[in-house]
Amino acid sequence: MSDKYTLEVLKEYERLQDEAKNKQRQRQIEIYNKFPRIRDIDNEIARTGFEIASSIFKGIDIENYIKEQKKRITDLKIEKAEILSSHNYPVDYLEIQYKCNKCKDTGYIGNEKCSCFKQKLIDRHYKQSNLRDILNEENFDTFDFSLYSDQKYKDEPLSPRKNIEEIFTRCVNFTKNFDNTNENLFFFGGSGLGKTFLSNCIAKELLDKGKVVIYQTSSNLIQILRSLRFEDNAPKDQIEDFIECDLLIIDDLGTEPNTPYAQSELFNIINTRIIKGKKILISTNFPLEDLLSIYPERITSRILGHFTICEFYGDDIRIKKSINKRKARA
Repeated sequence: MSDKYTLEVLKEYERLQDEAKNKQRQRQIEIYNKFPRIRDIDNEIARTGFEIASSIFKGIDIENYIKEQKKRITDLKIEKAEILSSHNYPVDYLEIQYKCNKCKDTGYIGNEKCSCFKQKLIDRHYKQSNLRDILNEENFDTFDFSLYSDQKYKDEPLSPRKNIEEIFTRCVNFTKNFDNTNENLFFFGGSGLGKTFLSNCIAKELLDKGKVVIYQTSSNLIQILRSLRFEDNAPKDQIEDFIECDLLIIDDLGTEPNTPYAQSELFNIINTRIIKGKKILISTNFPLEDLLSIYPERITSRILGHFTICEFYGDDIRIKKSINKRKARA
């Protein structure tokens, strides 16, 4: 990852820490003014902690003394928590509230970059902040099964409603078991059937868990890889992001130029991630049989052999959504 973005992220962590400390101070002023006893408790805890640290120089029974003082601190903390909770404040109201509790907004856990650090770098490289806005509306909680018909559809064994319920369950389980399986997902079917929506659901769930997710359309992916490989000043190490991220989502497979170069890049990305046990989600509007004729066997064999295939069918739900929105405004 380029030094420029790393420095940007480190400055952001400095800002986050300063912001968290300032907000903590504001909460302290609020609580101390309302409940002076809590200020006294905090001062007494600090004083007792200092006395414990300096007890080695007092020539006393250190072990018992430290035990007694620690019990005193525990009693004070309990009293403080009781005052806060009795007035409907969270017991940790006066603690620093970090954006990431794993690294405490430092970006590092020990000597290793925290997952939030990695995702911030990804966001900068691929301008994914727009995806985060989308995910506020498109997530598992907002998925609407009522848009799918419960009537038989053509020769399909399941109704569109039952089919999407099964796919939805598979997607939820994919995120729940993400660290324990090598499953990859392949979505295919006509446009407007929920493929991108469910991809966004998965992305949000994993982002919330601190996973590093890269989401690109197939055409954008090829464009990015081409520029990274052939432009003189392009940061070549960004190619590794596509290999090492926790989940790579390739949307709209088939919209990229159908050239030997594009096919070679797709194969290299898919094959390398499969070998490394890195997960992939691919979606396409093309029927499966068309993809088998468009792509060479080395790509299709990887998809058919290493992906769970999910077929989307039914009527375009975007039309139903549009109708529902007009009714709601009427």
